[in-house]
Amino acid sequence: MTSPLAELRAGIDQADDELVAVLARRIRLTAEVGALKSRHGLPLYVPEREAQLLAGRREKATAAGVDADLIEDILRRVMRESYSAQGTDFPAAGDCSRAVVVVGGGGALGRCLASFFRRSGYTVRILEKDDWGQAPTLLADAGLVLVAVPIEHTLAVIAKLPQLPDDCILADITSIKQAPLKAMLDVHGGPVLGLHPMFGPDIKSLAKQVVVVCAGRDAQRCQWLIDQFGIWGAVVREELPDRHDRAMEMIQAMRHFTSMVYGIFLQRENADLDELMRLSSPIYRLELAMVGRLFAQSPELYADIIMAADGLPALLDQYRSVLDGLLKRVRNHQRAELIEDFNQARDYFGELAPALLRESSELLRKAHDASSPLRAVDPGPGTTRKA
Repeated sequence: MTSPLAELRAGIDQADDELVAVLARRIRLTAEVGALKSRHGLPLYVPEREAQLLAGRREKATAAGVDADLIEDILRRVMRESYSAQGTDFPAAGDCSRAVVVVGGGGALGRCLASFFRRSGYTVRILEKDDWGQAPTLLADAGLVLVAVPIEHTLAVIAKLPQLPDDCILADITSIKQAPLKAMLDVHGGPVLGLHPMFGPDIKSLAKQVVVVCAGRDAQRCQWLIDQFGIWGAVVREELPDRHDRAMEMIQAMRHFTSMVYGIFLQRENADLDELMRLSSPIYRLELAMVGRLFAQSPELYADIIMAADGLPALLDQYRSVLDGLLKRVRNHQRAELIEDFNQARDYFGELAPALLRESSELLRKAHDASSPLRAVDPGPGTTRKA
């Protein structure tokens, strides 16, 4: 058996080598595509093209007797790499002779966005808390002033801005929109735009990243900034400020708060995280990862997001009411009633539930491939992995 097995393994090695060569060729081609897009001002991410490509390759995979989901998984991973390869430099949608001033550009997200503006050829200036004496000079010829400071300081910083050029866009990237927009409209008579990048500062590409846009004033003059995010590959979602803030109370504040509660619960129970990880299926590892991800970041950031959500206390009262009701079901062994509660929620989710099942299954496959369920994180010498 040794010789036939060796021959088969050699064939697999050769096929893998050919696959590497094909991927290298594809990366070179996508780099050329990126250069062409840059010359002609075309957006990095074109959803119609991606959907067409995936549908076509799935069809070919099925015809060849290959699992279509496998091919789609491979292509999506390759495309993520391709977007990064295409994004070395980008064209500018605005006037590069006008400066982009990032107020709070020393912060993580401010630095991230400043880097994208630089890659499009804009002159970027940073205004930090010790630079206010130079603010009139730094802002004198600005085409965009982007306020990128923590939520708790946003309104005060906006109020402190000196007079800006009449056609300069004043924008912010805060996770709430009503109060900052009102403050910006009060201090600046020119174009105003509220932005909420729905991503963290650790991203390498804006392809498929969502940026929520809330109109303030003079939409026509603000359009180049919206177009710029599109060129970088972002998906722009327009929303009214009040609807945005209500949605963020659910999307951000509620989820961050409940994740914090679960993490603090684990800590106070002195749960053995190594044991939980060792015995967990991929789905629980992902759930635990989302909780751990929160505690790996800035406590001030999450405290500010939670505290800035004015409607959160009322939502949490409702949440506690649901929790108390379900706890009563469990204490009283009301199995049928618990199943009925489940079914009512399932009906509410409707067709979205199976769609989310498929999406989460893809994530689970990636989690399974990335890490053995038996492998625990090494905490380092002299430390323990207790919550």
